[in-house]
Amino acid sequence: MLQFRSVKSNVILIGFSTTGKSDVGRLLADRLGWSFVDTDLWIMGMANKPIHAIFAEDGEGHFRALECEALAKACALDQAVIATGGGAVVASENRVLMQERGYIVLLEATPETILRRLQAIETIEPRPLLAGPDPLGRITELKAHRQALYNELADTVVATDNLSVIEVVEEILNALPRLKPRLQRPGIVVGVKALAGGDR
Repeated sequence: MLQFRSVKSNVILIGFSTTGKSDVGRLLADRLGWSFVDTDLWIMGMANKPIHAIFAEDGEGHFRALECEALAKACALDQAVIATGGGAVVASENRVLMQERGYIVLLEATPETILRRLQAIETIEPRPLLAGPDPLGRITELKAHRQALYNELADTVVATDNLSVIEVVEEILNALPRLKPRLQRPGIVVGVKALAGGDR
């Protein structure tokens, strides 16, 4: 069993699908000089198959068990930016672990934005949320079901609907001194001036 020190030494990104956790997490980790973990990628490596295949062939219960395992391993790290799956907040053990081991940033978007983003990437990976006659209604219902858990966990919230990836990272970096002053250690400049380069 993994052992944890009760120290918040990571930044953990939560939020619904397509709110930007993976893209934002990579850039944020780069700016901080930290490691980056996408728990969905770890799950796919553990199962040796894509997530939609895990759901279809093994069921959601198996996926959630792998998700708990991947999150526990990620939270054992120090100075990591961790992008979680949209449903990781549902399991109570995940919520306790994230609160103990990280500063939690909720990335938000409206159901309409989420639907538009899902439709844009549907050709790359099948998206179960788009199945059925009313995908917007399904997204709205599922997001509403999780929203109280997202809000309960979040140390800070960034609405990503009209922001680029780099703008979201700026928002998070600006919030980090309030959440964790010791991030301002040698080699790390927390704030807008830490950012440079292009955008997607």
